[in-house]
Amino acid sequence: MIMKLKHLLYSGMLMSTLGAMPALAQTTLKVTLQLPLKHHLGQNLVDFKNEVESTSNGDIKIQIFPSAQLYKDKEVHNAVSSGAIEMGVMSLTQLAGTIPAVDVFYVPFMFPNNDKVVKATEPGSPVRTLLDDEIIKTGARPLWWQAYGGVALLSKKKPIQQPEDMEGMKVRVFGKTLGEFAKSVGASPTVMAGSEQFLAYQRGTVDAGMTGVTAVGPRKLYQVMNHLTLTNHANIEFMTIINEEVWQDLTDGERTILHNAAVKVEKQLRDKIQTLEADAIASAKNEMNVIELSPADIAKWQEATRPVLDGFIENAGPLGQQVIDAARAL
Repeated sequence: MIMKLKHLLYSGMLMSTLGAMPALAQTTLKVTLQLPLKHHLGQNLVDFKNEVESTSNGDIKIQIFPSAQLYKDKEVHNAVSSGAIEMGVMSLTQLAGTIPAVDVFYVPFMFPNNDKVVKATEPGSPVRTLLDDEIIKTGARPLWWQAYGGVALLSKKKPIQQPEDMEGMKVRVFGKTLGEFAKSVGASPTVMAGSEQFLAYQRGTVDAGMTGVTAVGPRKLYQVMNHLTLTNHANIEFMTIINEEVWQDLTDGERTILHNAAVKVEKQLRDKIQTLEADAIASAKNEMNVIELSPADIAKWQEATRPVLDGFIENAGPLGQQVIDAARAL
């Protein structure tokens, strides 16, 4: 009887002790996103979250903060590299001030078709490796690149087909190299965030603009602009980055899970970006005058914007030349 009582007392104490013990540590990674979850980049991030949480059996949790709840695009890199947040989604060109060579995707017609874009951006490619290695030095590691699509021209009063059609126009751009593109054809660039486009076009602050084809519908730009010219003169890339110290503190198993999920969702988005763009163009044709350029037209644009390449190499230095050489070798 005494032995049984002692056993029961011991069992109760043990259960009490176990109940007081904390649960096994769970890794939680917060991600800042400036776009809504319904955007294709947001859906790509949701796919990553689901893959990671499923593969890790819930041991790794991904918390997404969309629609710039925490940080705007231009603030993401500093927030992640400083450790203010573990992960973030940002446009590649936001690093152009620190690493000018990232703007290689905005050098006019450097990547004139999707096949070349795919070769340049695939993991392990010479172009991407050169850029990824430099980005890691800033304290933020690219986990995966996210396809956004090609750049097109928007205009209101008159269509743009030839380079001279842009002469004298005020043009919305979103990067230094795209600004040089505008200058090379006699236009005046105005750097402006994507969220500011609608009002700027509506008020006539600018005459024309550059934007991703897939943004025309979601941002309702067809309501304030009449013409869409499919120049495809540049390519927009986003990426999801993770703080380098956070990455190094993860276990080998955790890093493997994150890496494999990143590879999977990157390919998924890259494979469907052409369909997303085709759908966006089809929708735009119902609302706007969509102009498709002939090979002869493209040749004129390439000739007119050729000086932009020289300026890029001068600004980006040796790394810029290496990236250009790698792109040409594709």
